[in-house]
Amino acid sequence: MLRLLTALFFISFISSYTHAQVINIETLRKPTDSIKWTGSVSLDVSLIKNTNDIFRIANKAHIQYKDSMNLWLFVNDINLQKIEGNSLVNRGTQHLRYNRRITKRVKWEAFIQTQYDAISDINLRALVGTGPRFKLSENDNYKFYLGTLVMYEHEKASNVVSDRLQQDIRGSAYLSFSFYPTETLSIISTSYYQPKLEAFKDYRLSSNTSVLFKILENLAFKTTFDYFFDAFPVSTGIPKTQFELTNGLLYTF
Repeated sequence: MLRLLTALFFISFISSYTHAQVINIETLRKPTDSIKWTGSVSLDVSLIKNTNDIFRIANKAHIQYKDSMNLWLFVNDINLQKIEGNSLVNRGTQHLRYNRRITKRVKWEAFIQTQYDAISDINLRALVGTGPRFKLSENDNYKFYLGTLVMYEHEKASNVVSDRLQQDIRGSAYLSFSFYPTETLSIISTSYYQPKLEAFKDYRLSSNTSVLFKILENLAFKTTFDYFFDAFPVSTGIPKTQFELTNGLLYTF
């Protein structure tokens, strides 16, 4: 088991990074029938000296509080990677979400999110949104959810793009499903469509799919694929399509 865990920790550092602004809240919602605090945390720090000086720090943490009517969820995700002082990845996201149960199949959601991404020339993107969340189906082996929200977006570009500030109203529709084919395997995926309401040609598509293999009671190996498409990126040098593939360990408490 020790050799297996050591190998998994090593694999978690071998990842293909580009850019993803997707937080899959569904992988973080932890079902519980009682009033309880739950969460997960991970921290990776690497300092490598060979022909280049390489530095990497990644921190992911989430905390959830849930009772019979309410759910509070906070997420912090920071990722910084540098080679010879030049940033390959420099981004961070903080997300706070609240759910209120209306009926057995309907909840009302509200969220606040802030993020930055130096590689995509985003100095600050702040989002505030609200709307209903519908439980389409559920049994022991699978769950389907649909969310239809409206959100306000405040986006300030980095200094590379002078005087670039946007304030828009966007829709945010998402479809989420979770499969549990065995007791040790989980597949969770969420896809988003976020158009600007006054100009539907300005839209974003994103998807996050995670496969989790349970190792111990609170420890799992996770493979995640993120896909992101922005019809109108912040600047012309930013590609419309970006993706990220990561492997790592997830500890929950």
